Amino acid sequence: MLTDLLLPVLAFGTLLTGVLFALVAQHKTIERMKDPRAPKSTLAADKDSFGTPADV
Repeated sequence: MLTDLLLPVLAFGTLLTGVLFALVAQHKTIERMKDPRAPKSTLAADKDSFGTPADV
């Protein structure tokens, strides 16, 4: 009986956690794209490939 309730709760809890994590990451990415002062990635076309990475 406990498994009948526990398994769906854990499954949907994990799914909800993944969706919330993705939404927060998307929001942070969009805000960083809007910021003109944010450092560019070394993969950007107008950034030196041998510079320090933006996240370091």
